[in-house]
Amino acid sequence: MRDQSVRWAPAIVVLPGEIDVSNAQWVFDQLSSVFAAGATVVVADLTATVFCDSTGLSTLLRVQRQAAADGAQLRLAISPGGPVQRVFDLMALDRLLPVYTSRAQATAPT
Repeated sequence: MRDQSVRWAPAIVVLPGEIDVSNAQWVFDQLSSVFAAGATVVVADLTATVFCDSTGLSTLLRVQRQAAADGAQLRLAISPGGPVQRVFDLMALDRLLPVYTSRAQATAPT
């Protein structure tokens, strides 16, 4: 008999190098559409993102709240020591959003 187990795999959305008021709605739409397609865990890959303004931060929080209300989870992959990590540290956003230091760590089953 073949192994019938299903391998768990989160969806990954690679976000742009800069997230601000000009593209925050696009970020929201991209992440929301993956959840709408049935994903229960989505990794927002910000490892190449070097700038994220308050609009971008609020967009990520909005997606996370929407996902949690639907029983899903948004995870963030943020390179340690970079400018985005610094903003998250200063604003204590890692208390509100699950932050991982790499895409590999964020996609690992918990």
